[in-house]
Amino acid sequence: MIPLEQVAIVGVAESEIGKVPHQTPAGMMAVAARAAAADAGLSLDDVDGIFATTPYHGVTVTTLSEYLGIRPRYYDGTDFGGCSFILHLRHAAAAIAAGMCDVALIAYASSQRSDRGRLVSSSETSAYELPYGAVYPITHNALIAARHMHDYGTTSEQLASVAVAARTWASRNPRAYAREPITVDDVLASPMMSSPLHRLDCCLLTDGGAAIIVARRDRVVDTSRAIHVLGAAESFTHRNIVAMPDLTTSAAAVTGPAAFEQAGLRPDDMDFAQLYDAFTIGPIIELEDLGFVPKGEAAAFFAEGRTQPAGDLPVNTNGGGLAYTHPGMLGLFLLAEAVRQLRGESGEAQVPDARVGLVHGIGGALASAATAVLARPEVRAA
Repeated sequence: MIPLEQVAIVGVAESEIGKVPHQTPAGMMAVAARAAAADAGLSLDDVDGIFATTPYHGVTVTTLSEYLGIRPRYYDGTDFGGCSFILHLRHAAAAIAAGMCDVALIAYASSQRSDRGRLVSSSETSAYELPYGAVYPITHNALIAARHMHDYGTTSEQLASVAVAARTWASRNPRAYAREPITVDDVLASPMMSSPLHRLDCCLLTDGGAAIIVARRDRVVDTSRAIHVLGAAESFTHRNIVAMPDLTTSAAAVTGPAAFEQAGLRPDDMDFAQLYDAFTIGPIIELEDLGFVPKGEAAAFFAEGRTQPAGDLPVNTNGGGLAYTHPGMLGLFLLAEAVRQLRGESGEAQVPDARVGLVHGIGGALASAATAVLARPEVRAA
């Protein structure tokens, strides 16, 4: 088991988000990286480990290292889709614990909104799905949603409540791309994209970059702002949707219990959850598989408002991919928001007395998964 107690997240930052036509993905990563290092009280000269991936570069780590003028002692360009950066957090912890680096930079950026119509994609066409007209990723998530409806009676109104909750949080976040509140009726009135998913059931299309700095404990400058990783896990179940073993069960059913066990905590101990929400069906299945609610009950949990600011489990407190930003891969932005919540830096969207929280990312159509349990300095694993 990776000795996570040896590391801490010490810096976090983002570039501009929304539409950023004046910056390249490498440029946005560099902006976020410099700001994250400054937030940590360090400089990029201290960085000796780089973890990064984007669909824009064949080997993102070398591109970013060259751009920043860093030749790292250790590097990792693992790409498992949107959850890659939560994997990178776990891999960075392992590298630091093994003495292979001391200060790790994790970075990502995309200009997919500015590039719309000529978007670079690393998703290859599936020979098993193309003959049936499947359009990645919306057809795949529509299949998952339809099966959840069939098995558990989930309704379009309940799916819509996930988007409503995201906008409610985004209305409290001045950086969010889509801040205007919406209703369930607004979601249902938006165009059908792939039944049963409407346009407002789908994530944003934005530009943006983010970076975090992970360091060995003795390199921490300000221990009061260092966020500890108590548990982390990663897994996958399939690559193509036709091979998904169960359309309503994701790899979160493996990573959630494993991360909680390592942390010595339970879902009930979490003050918030940052869940990957490329489509409204995602957080519903994730909430169930992670163990927050029994299977088939998450849709009602959202519809009852229990993930909103006055609810008992705040979810996606910056607005998530449905309302804050979604530049192709969301995982690093989920980590950034979790760190800000635990530091008490989320402004009007701050969860009172947040001490421990969960971050969960997915890759592909609920294909891969990574989960991390993060905590303030005073919290320790049981």
